[in-house]
Formats: sequence, structure tokens, C-alpha cells
Amino acid sequence: MPRFYCDLPLAPGAVVALPDAVARHAIGVLRLRVGAAVALFNGDGAEYHGVLENAGGKGATVRLVTRREPARESPLQVHLAQGISGGERMDYTLQKAVELGVSALLPLTMRRTLVRLSEDKAIRRRAHWQSVVNSACEQCGRNVLPPVAEIQEFVAWLRGTSTQTETLKLLLDPEGDLCLRDLPPPTSPILLLAGPEGGFGPAERKQAAAAGFHGLRLGPRILRTETAALAALAAMQAVWGDFR
Repeated sequence: MPRFYCDLPLAPGAVVALPDAVARHAIGVLRLRVGAAVALFNGDGAEYHGVLENAGGKGATVRLVTRREPARESPLQVHLAQGISGGERMDYTLQKAVELGVSALLPLTMRRTLVRLSEDKAIRRRAHWQSVVNSACEQCGRNVLPPVAEIQEFVAWLRGTSTQTETLKLLLDPEGDLCLRDLPPPTSPILLLAGPEGGFGPAERKQAAAAGFHGLRLGPRILRTETAALAALAAMQAVWGDFR
């Protein structure tokens, strides 16, 4: 059943006019016709099943019939702090992290970050990343939208983590002292820190360690920035989460 994210109030019995972009995708790309079954969600944790009632040139409407709350969220609460990478690499990381059950996304600029954004560009990029997240939720069936936080500078962000004393803080490091099998199943949120294309600088590693982060290795090989966090998320789901 086609699923569409609609930032609108949704309820059984309502007739919803689809936003223009959603209507174009449903009618022009997917070629849905009147009577097609669809599902809408707005991030409240539920999905609303209904029927396409109008599919004309002036837009599309859906009559909603039922509300469902399928269990598709991970039992793990993982916040991914990701060093910004360029172009499609960052999009890919965010998209797949959503599919792997991440709870929130925190983009960071670090010493070796290659992408530097002005204030205006940072606002637009964040909006683009949230759109990537929303589309990933459409595809994978999630009805809760992981938020993309404002872009922050690493050291300032790190200071803000000092109060998170109950959080399991992990920094992805091929030379880290820990692997997942060394850790008990977490009962608290997980803060996963992944570096940018150039990796962490030596000072950043020391600063993170002083803030309570533990080096986590995923194996003997050095992983690319768009691979490392996703490998860690998949491993966590396999060992502790809903892949078991």
C-alpha cells in the first residue's frame, strides 16, 4: 500500500486534500487512480488507511477510514551525532539510519569536516535532510519522524552532553577499546558519535573521552563516514534490538 507523509491533522472519517507535492507523486509518478488504497501519516505514531477519492487535475483527496498503530519503532533509543559529509554521502547516511531505527539525528561540524555552510545554507540543508528523513519513513513504514537537529559545532555540542550522565556514549573508533560484545544490553539511551570524511582529530578524541565517550571498534578495517554509523546501528539492532 502506498504511504505518504502529510503534515496535516489526520483522523478516521476525514477527507484530506493531499499537499501538491504528494498529489503529484501519487498521481503523476505512481499513477494511482480513484479507489486506490493508501496510507497517510503525520508523525504522531499512527498511520491512517483510506481511499483515494479524487485524482483530477486540481489535486487529490483521500477519505480516511481507519487508524492503526503498528509496532515498528526500535526498542533501542539511539541518537546519532554525525560529522557532516558532502552531498549524497550525508543523505545516504541519514536515509539508512532511519531505516535502521535511529531515534534522532545530530549533524556536527568538526575540525576535518570538508563541508562548510553559511547560516542560510545551513538552514536550507537542515530542511533538506529532514525531507530525506521523512521520505525514508514513508518507504520503511515508520510513523514516528526522527528529528534532525540544528547543525552544531563539535566542541560546543560536546559541552552540552555533560549532563547526560545516564546515557551510553560511544565514539566509533577502529582503535577503540570496546566492542559490542563487551557491553551489557543498554537500559538507557545511546549517543553514537561518528566522524566526518577526514575522521576525528586527535584533540577531538581526547575531548570526547573527557566528556564520557568510549571508543567502539567494529572490526580491524577503517570504514568510510557513510558506512561506519550504519554498520554500528545494524550491529546494535542485531545484538540488542529488533533484529534478533
